[in-house]
Amino acid sequence: MMHDFDTLSHDGQMAILMELAQSVTRSYDLPAGVDVKLLNLSENATYRVQAPDGQRWALRVHRGGYHTKEAIASELAWLRDLRAQNVVVTPTPIAGKNGELIQTVHHPRMIEPRHVVLSHWEAGVEPGIGDDLTQPFEVLGEITARMHQHSRQWRRPSWFVRPTWNFETTLGERNPHWGKWRDGMGVDAQKAALFGRTVDVIGKRLLAYGQDESRFGLIHCDLRLANLLIDDDIVKVIDFDDCGFGWFMYDAATPLSFYEHEPQVSGLIEAWKTGYRRVAKLPAADEREIPTFVMLRRILLLAWIGSHAETETAQSMGVPYTEGTVGLCEDYLAKYG
Repeated sequence: MMHDFDTLSHDGQMAILMELAQSVTRSYDLPAGVDVKLLNLSENATYRVQAPDGQRWALRVHRGGYHTKEAIASELAWLRDLRAQNVVVTPTPIAGKNGELIQTVHHPRMIEPRHVVLSHWEAGVEPGIGDDLTQPFEVLGEITARMHQHSRQWRRPSWFVRPTWNFETTLGERNPHWGKWRDGMGVDAQKAALFGRTVDVIGKRLLAYGQDESRFGLIHCDLRLANLLIDDDIVKVIDFDDCGFGWFMYDAATPLSFYEHEPQVSGLIEAWKTGYRRVAKLPAADEREIPTFVMLRRILLLAWIGSHAETETAQSMGVPYTEGTVGLCEDYLAKYG
């Protein structure tokens, strides 16, 4: 059979991924007759696996060519230690019948195999931007500070490897991880000029801010609302797929992803800082640069939307998200430009 996965329609690719997800359940010691249902498609395809008796698991089929097996193992090593040290509740990966946490699965219509991770199901609901998020953001600030403390102290395995999220790999022109912001939906010449001026200011400020170890290290990189679960009074952190080396204060910006323009944002940032200070010091220089990281994240998401047009999230944001970025850039330049 041809290795034609990359040439298939979106629906065709989803059908192949479902076949792969269903087949890989046999690699685990699961009850007979499990049902597999797609939950989310972003960088990866995530499925709910449910047994007839109601037991559930989360199955993640990794995107091809995005992370190596070693990088995925590094992600799992960090999230497992965070949970073991009672820093934060994170997913618990499950080994397959071969004893491996990462299963490598082939499909005849794919050129390369896919890596798959199965985890225990974590109860909880995703907070919504329409909710009163003051208390969750305070808790998130505390959790983030604890994660940062762990990151600074943790002795990583010698084989540990994760991406670096600096200016060049986010908003740079050469080879940014999520594509170029200029390719975002609806970025015309006028918007490109405004966004370009904003990117220049971000770059200059971050160059002056620097990347010494007190400011730059291993972080989650995607602590947005979709990656949080509220379970009574427990806030759980999921989806470490983008974790890597970046500015610690970047984790203050990611909870606002896709909502940076909402009027309650300034209050949520204050709530996050209140929670963070309960655990760790927040130097004035770090606090001062949070708006720069919010702006960086917003423009980075323009690139992500442009390079992930097939996803539900990108389609729901689209051109209006780009248009909403104009005012944010104007405000940022008025203050910092």
